[in-house]
Amino acid sequence: MKVAIYSQFQKKKPLASLEVLLEVLEKENFDVFIEETFFKNISSKIKKTLNTFSSLDSSYDFLISIGGDGTILRAVTLVRDLDIPMVGINTGRLGFLATIQHDEIEDAIKSIIEKDYNISERTLLSISVSEPNKEIESCNFALNEIAVSRKNTTSMITVETELDGEYLTSYWSDGLIISTPTGSTGYSLSCGGPVITPKAASFVLTPIAPHNLSARPLVIEDSITIKLKVDGREKKHLVSLDSRIATLSNKTEITIKKAPFSIKMIALHNETFLDTLRKKLLWGEDKRN
Repeated sequence: MKVAIYSQFQKKKPLASLEVLLEVLEKENFDVFIEETFFKNISSKIKKTLNTFSSLDSSYDFLISIGGDGTILRAVTLVRDLDIPMVGINTGRLGFLATIQHDEIEDAIKSIIEKDYNISERTLLSISVSEPNKEIESCNFALNEIAVSRKNTTSMITVETELDGEYLTSYWSDGLIISTPTGSTGYSLSCGGPVITPKAASFVLTPIAPHNLSARPLVIEDSITIKLKVDGREKKHLVSLDSRIATLSNKTEITIKKAPFSIKMIALHNETFLDTLRKKLLWGEDKRN
């Protein structure tokens, strides 16, 4: 089997997980490739010669991310529409996507070899804008959310919002988040948005610090096309795609809709979304008798 490894970090904890992972993969005769920039930064520390990659193709059986959920969001930009399943080793704080702990690495790889897992299909958002923008054109999709927000000002912005061509409202706020079910446990949640289970065919619109007292998060079908126009005291505003940021001129028409492809996350059989939700949101342990 051919496997890609990706990480952003050269810290002690991710490197310890990488060392264990490499031992397991070598023992099982995997064909291992490690992301080129990451390997360049850590090669002197692990003291091994490994194959590297700068871009992926469909020949890879799966990708392993080492870090937190943010690392997986970065890895998604490498996987794109190649249909390569992804799995994450968690060395960060949160782990809604990166769910394998350090002491579970060997068992997890054995489960993958034996195909003892499920595939969780994750919907993405795509974006197009009415003015040329290299940052957006180079990678126009997001797994968690697309958000518009103010830039270089403490003043609020107005986000005019249409759903399938019908005017919804103009949010007077610090910005607006359009989130997938996967992203509902991220930025949207911190702004008061609902948690949505991964298989739900929905998006959520969550205003950021709205001045309109009646403005509340809105759940919509994921077949709806969303159009936004931003206005404010400054001439420009920000748009973010997960952790990637671009600058747009006000009055630029922003079109957001469901991406034409999905991301495949490997879910081991001892993992469930609700179990992760209980643990990560501190709802406590299972109280059933």
